[in-house]
Amino acid sequence: MVSKDRGFQIFANALMCFLVVCVLAPFFLLIISSFTDEQALIANGYSFFPEKWSTYAYKYLLVQSGSVFRGYVISIGITIVGTFCNLLITLLYAYPLSRKELPGRDIFAFYLFFTMLFSGGLVPAYLMWTQTFHIRNTIFALLVPNLLMSPFNVIMMRTYFTTNIPDEVIDAARVDGANEFKIIFGVVFPMAVPITATIGLLTGLAYWNDWMNGLYYINDDKLFSIQVLLMKIQRNLDQLRQQAQNGSGNVNMADLPSTSVRMALTVMGILPVMIIYPFLQRYFVKGITIGAVKG
Repeated sequence: MVSKDRGFQIFANALMCFLVVCVLAPFFLLIISSFTDEQALIANGYSFFPEKWSTYAYKYLLVQSGSVFRGYVISIGITIVGTFCNLLITLLYAYPLSRKELPGRDIFAFYLFFTMLFSGGLVPAYLMWTQTFHIRNTIFALLVPNLLMSPFNVIMMRTYFTTNIPDEVIDAARVDGANEFKIIFGVVFPMAVPITATIGLLTGLAYWNDWMNGLYYINDDKLFSIQVLLMKIQRNLDQLRQQAQNGSGNVNMADLPSTSVRMALTVMGILPVMIIYPFLQRYFVKGITIGAVKG
């Protein structure tokens, strides 16, 4: 029996090591390709052991676009502020919905669910944000539309409150004289760290990867987030390559790192997420399984 369990353990460890390699290999290939010489990349394709190394793609991004640093600052600021506001709104909406004694609870729940099924559409939303709220070319254009509150996150947090926070704890806090805000932030919130970290991670990823708000509502290049800025750089690079292929302009096609710069753009876009995710991964796994059947 012992030898059989040991054999299974060895097999399981070997399988997990293989799966880890399969997961990490594309990321290593992406990073290595971004440091590969453009001509070697075109001639030999993607390789873990490139024939010639080069940092020209990153130099091209930094030299051609001096606003990369500003784009990072804007994206980091928007992600932090947007995630905080999203968590605050989600918490203040989800907690009352989890309380059975809330007057009109079904009405508020229906309103939340209705917004998940129906929306006014892109054109009415654009007209509303630009002509009524006047957020065009302001920092609020990156913060508010589509991302400030998610009904799905509210439902996840409400479910967590309902299934993981006993009513006796809240009743005890009321007996001790705590008001509703003290109960939310002093009792409920500390007990909801897993779901808070999960929603925070999902919201942060949404803000960090968002480029549609910048595309729709921002024309001022000083307000471009890093995703919009990298998209603009890629679009400009494609236009330069098109001019070089057509023989117009003074651009040498061989000097444009088209393939390697795509890899560098991807690395610059996902690097902060890869750094932060390992610290939140354990909360993410615990929070995302809130719907599991309890024994």
